[in-house]
Amino acid sequence: MMDPQAWRRFSERLGVVHSIIQAPMAGGLTPPELVAAVSEAGGLGSLGAAYVQPEDIVQQARAVRSLTSRPYAINLFAPQPAVAPADPGPTLAIIERFHAALGLPPPVIPASAMPDFAKQVEAVLDAAPTVFSFTFGIPPAPVLEAFRSRGILVVGTATNVREAQALEAAGVDAIVAQGSEAGGHRGSFGGSFEAGMVGTMAFVPQMVDAVRVPVIASGGIMDGRGIAAARMLGAAAVQLGTAFLRCQESSAAAAHKALLREARDESSRITRAFSGRPARAIPNELTTTLEEAGAILPFPQQHGATRTLRAASSKQNDTRFMALWAGQGIGLSREGPAADLVRALVAETDAALAAVRG
Repeated sequence: MMDPQAWRRFSERLGVVHSIIQAPMAGGLTPPELVAAVSEAGGLGSLGAAYVQPEDIVQQARAVRSLTSRPYAINLFAPQPAVAPADPGPTLAIIERFHAALGLPPPVIPASAMPDFAKQVEAVLDAAPTVFSFTFGIPPAPVLEAFRSRGILVVGTATNVREAQALEAAGVDAIVAQGSEAGGHRGSFGGSFEAGMVGTMAFVPQMVDAVRVPVIASGGIMDGRGIAAARMLGAAAVQLGTAFLRCQESSAAAAHKALLREARDESSRITRAFSGRPARAIPNELTTTLEEAGAILPFPQQHGATRTLRAASSKQNDTRFMALWAGQGIGLSREGPAADLVRALVAETDAALAAVRG
C-alpha cells in the first residue's frame, strides 16, 4: 500500500533533503565531481565502483569527501558464480580489427577481469559512505553484516518481486526496483534476465506491496512527472542514471552526450556485447558486429575482452566502439550542472503533485 510519509522518512534516514539518488553507473561515468554535486544539491550521489581497484576506491572516496561532507553511496557488483570460460578466438579476432582501427595493440583478456571483491569491500568499509549499494545478486551475509555493524545502510537491486523478497530476507535496508526501461546493466540474479524485464510502472507497486523495506523506483524516470508518479505508486525514493549523463560533471564522452541529445525512446536496446551480461545501451558497430557473429563470451570474460577497446574509444571520442549506456527515457535528457538538474527535478515534482491535489 502507498505510504504518503515514506518519502520523508526515507530522506531523513539517508540524511538527505531529497530522496533523489544519482545511479551508480560503473565504468567511470560517475566521477567524484558528479557524486559530490548531487549530494551538495540535497540528493544522494553514488560512486559506481564495481570495476575500480580497491586502492582507487579509497582515492575516489577521498575525492568525494574533499568536495562534500554530505551523504553519498558506493556501489559494487555482488560476486558471481564461477563460469567456465569460452573459446575467445572468434571474439578476439573481431576485436583485433577494431583495435587496429584505433591504433591499439592486439587485445588480450586479463587473467582476472574483475577486482578482488573482498578487498573492494574493505576499501568501501574504510571509506564509510552513508550507503553501500550492490547489484547482480546478494553479497555473502558476513559482508552485509560488516556494513550494518558500522551503521552503513545496505541497498540491493531487484528486477522482479521474487528477487526483492530474497533481498529483504537477506536483511537489506532498502531495495532498488529496476524497471526494464533502465539504462546500463540489468541487475537480474534470480533466474533469466527476461523474467526481470518488468516495466517500472507495473513493478514498483507490486514490490511495495510485497516487501516491508523502502522501495527505490528506477528506470525511465527523467523529470518531476516521473518522480511524482513513483511517489504515488509508493516509492520511498527514486534513482536516476540516464538523466545525469549529460550533466557537465558526468565523464561521459562528448560524442556519447551528443548521441544522447539526439536519441529518442526507441534508440536503446538490450545487449550482452559489452560485458557478457544484459545491459541497455544505444547500439553501435561493436554491438552489432559481435551479436551478428554470435561472438559474445560469458561475464566477466567478455568485459575483459572489450574493456581496453571501450576505454580507448571513449578517450578518442569514437562512438563506434564505446559503451553508449542509455535508458528508454533518453529523449527527456538535458544538459547543465548536476545541481541545477536536482533543483529542477524537485520543482517539477512539487508542481506535478500540486496539480494532482487540485
